[in-house]
Amino acid sequence: MRLEIHCADRIGIAQEILNILVNYQVDLKGIEVDSVNCRMYVSFPPIEFEQFQKIMPEIRLIDGVEDVRTTAFLPSEREHNELNTLLSALPDGVISIDAKGWVRHCNDAASKDINLPDSDIIGENINNLLKGFNFTRWLEGKEVLGQTTRVEVGGEDYIADILPIAVPQGPEGDVLAGAVINIKSQSRLGQQVSAFRRYGQESFATIHNHSTAMRRVVREARKMAQLEAPILITGETGTGKELLARACHYASNRSLKPFIALSCASLPDDVAESELFGYAGYEDNAAPKRGVLEQADGGTVFLDEVGEMSRQLQTKLLRFLQDGTFRKVGDENEVKVNVRIVAATQKDLPAMVQEGSFREDLYYRINVLTLEIAPLRDRKADVGPLAEHFIQKYAQQNGQVAPLLDSDCLEFLEQYPWPGNIRQLENSIYRAVSLLDDKQLRVEHMQLPTFTHDLGYLESDFEGSLEQAVKRFEATLLRKLYPAYPSSRQLAKRLGLSHTAVANKLREYGINRKTVKV
Repeated sequence: MRLEIHCADRIGIAQEILNILVNYQVDLKGIEVDSVNCRMYVSFPPIEFEQFQKIMPEIRLIDGVEDVRTTAFLPSEREHNELNTLLSALPDGVISIDAKGWVRHCNDAASKDINLPDSDIIGENINNLLKGFNFTRWLEGKEVLGQTTRVEVGGEDYIADILPIAVPQGPEGDVLAGAVINIKSQSRLGQQVSAFRRYGQESFATIHNHSTAMRRVVREARKMAQLEAPILITGETGTGKELLARACHYASNRSLKPFIALSCASLPDDVAESELFGYAGYEDNAAPKRGVLEQADGGTVFLDEVGEMSRQLQTKLLRFLQDGTFRKVGDENEVKVNVRIVAATQKDLPAMVQEGSFREDLYYRINVLTLEIAPLRDRKADVGPLAEHFIQKYAQQNGQVAPLLDSDCLEFLEQYPWPGNIRQLENSIYRAVSLLDDKQLRVEHMQLPTFTHDLGYLESDFEGSLEQAVKRFEATLLRKLYPAYPSSRQLAKRLGLSHTAVANKLREYGINRKTVKV
């Protein structure tokens, strides 16, 4: 039981309150004084109600006592539990030591980092837990100041922020009571730096790069992000070219400025030009419009499918890349901006240059720094982590427990060619997880069509024998060719077969002038 006593600041008042408890043989567990708000708190074991009814009026009769009420906790209890809750919620390890280096407290994150239960950590000397820094020498120094240093925990490198705990002693100065140590792993520190640098949802931390090919791409992209030259990202559809472009932007010195993407394939030529360069708006009383380049001043413009850009637009883009200036549609005045161009394409630009459909000088302007993303079928090591990521993501979105990925299903996903790459994998996982009524994700839940690069997609519900499949193919081919070669002799000559063989097949499949429009 705990009491909160509102009282005057008078010498001896605490003694009088305690005497009442002694008279009723109540064992005192604790007493606290709040001199600022003139409060006193006492704590004692539960007592009988009749005894409590006698104690309360006697305390109220003491000179200087204004009010007495029960309270759920003492101030120190609240502060203690508040501190424990805060420390438990922190993702970084926190350790408290006394002036001799013995551990007094640690949170769950520190226990996890050290890989020992807190019962084994508390009471242990800090020098036995964190290597690479002499805490004893630091604590015994003449002037104990805060430190940030590298330490080793379980064979791994950590960054430790070490702050002394000083207890004020009035005119005599402060007394060192110990220290608080905050430890961060390299991966955790990297996450914090990335979060600080990132002002969007995408960063290099979100790119799964378990395969050798993707690790190389991310490693090179990190370096290119710090440069100012244009970047050309190549790769098949669905490989994550825009995600990589965003990561480059948010890791660059332009991260505080806009990142704006423009698809060169989804817009007509005149619309794409006004979207990119803006519109003066002098004709037909149309309002002027700021283009993507002007909106992204100081930042990055991502030109998706730059290979789809018209020759006219290529010429204007080339001029902008040369001196950073452009003219809005319908305007003679030049606008100068500071924008970095990141372009992406799935087309073979060198071949397009040879054909004359893409300007050679523009190709060399945007192809200063190049990143090539391999298709998912060549990055089997990335399939499993990506699948697990999408399973967790969509299970959480649907409010369901994330299913386990069956080992046979994982092997199937790793062997599948993924013509749509990561986008196809994500969509497939989304569909499977959303419709799943099981605790495991199996092959039959994926519902992926059969695909080969030679033949493309095959019927997923293929039935019958090879002979039946050949007959279906023959019938389909003959029906397609018959309108162009409407006699058995012409058709036989086209297919390199005898007249009799073709006539028999036409008869077998019921193909004639009545069934096929010629």
